[in-house]
Amino acid sequence: MSGRRPIPFAALKAAVFVLALLPFVQLSYSALWNVEALGPNPAETLTRTLGDWTLRFLLLTLAVTPLRRLFGLPDLARLRRMLGLYAFFYALLHFACYIAFDQVFDAGEILRDVMKRPFITLGMIALLLMLPLAFTSTNAMVKRLGARRWTRLHRAVYLIAALGVVHFWMMVKRDITEPAIYAVLLALLLGYRVAAWRRTETSRAAGARRRTA
Repeated sequence: MSGRRPIPFAALKAAVFVLALLPFVQLSYSALWNVEALGPNPAETLTRTLGDWTLRFLLLTLAVTPLRRLFGLPDLARLRRMLGLYAFFYALLHFACYIAFDQVFDAGEILRDVMKRPFITLGMIALLLMLPLAFTSTNAMVKRLGARRWTRLHRAVYLIAALGVVHFWMMVKRDITEPAIYAVLLALLLGYRVAAWRRTETSRAAGARRRTA
């Protein structure tokens, strides 16, 4: 009986790595050699596009578990860490564009902006919450923290994604279509997690009742 061979995981991981890097390559090329492609306000386009990709990778990271379970693809779990690191990578670039183009590296203005504008405050909180997740993404840190503590720490990604969506929603002045789409996707992903948790708790309770019956 003949059939298609599954794609080796190393090849899949390499393909995802390259695809995830393409937005950065495209934006870098446009900024350096084809700035007209960035529109009338290249700095704003760069900053906002990098923010968009941050949110996309956060949602992709959260989508790994549902996709893995629904379609029976266990190897997807091994891509989650890389997708999360790409979310952090694009978040750092998004922040770098903000401090370079909007604030011209003026620390005082950055601090005043964070205190004055709530959507900037939320974005800064989200970035700060991403730092420990990025720094503990290695296998060595998983062993040092222990699987349970590491898992609890990395659940902060739910809050980070929510802050990112609210940050984007508050930043948009007129058309909220795009942040609304992100909000719906996040709600679906979080809803799946809550439903899965409730099923697990129900199964545990039923098992405990059977053992004590």
